[in-house]
Amino acid sequence: MTRIAGASSWEQQLYDHVASHGKNEGQILSSYEELANGTDSPAFAYLARLILDDERRHHRMLDDLATTIRTTAELSGEPTPIPALDPIDGERDRLLAQTEQFLALEEDNKELERLAKELKDVRNTTMWQLVVRIMQQDNEKHRRILEFIRDRAHQRRRPRSR
Repeated sequence: MTRIAGASSWEQQLYDHVASHGKNEGQILSSYEELANGTDSPAFAYLARLILDDERRHHRMLDDLATTIRTTAELSGEPTPIPALDPIDGERDRLLAQTEQFLALEEDNKELERLAKELKDVRNTTMWQLVVRIMQQDNEKHRRILEFIRDRAHQRRRPRSR
């Protein structure tokens, strides 16, 4: 593993853990890619590519996290792939309003649930219901991100203690 100059033992352990996990994700990516490209089944290839897309994003996020940990520990002042949570005082109202609008749009899980129920009869002969279920899970992820934004936007900037 890469030694980080000036890192605390916690930062080094965290970096090592994330970097190791990222390396494993890279190996998984290759396996999924072989699986997606090595089958004659269009259905199986489609599903494998859905997973591959997620795994690629996970790999990129782990790389971003490892780089951010390293750059932060080195106190280099360089920009990090995952930015710090800075105060948003100047645009708090706009961000809150937009976030609430997006949260309302992500509420279509009820509609997707109805659609999934309509597709119940073909669940053993098509992947349609699975695709709708995946969309529901993506909506849940989107809500989690939006709720994080909303919660941070609601926090007032606290003065630093001396």
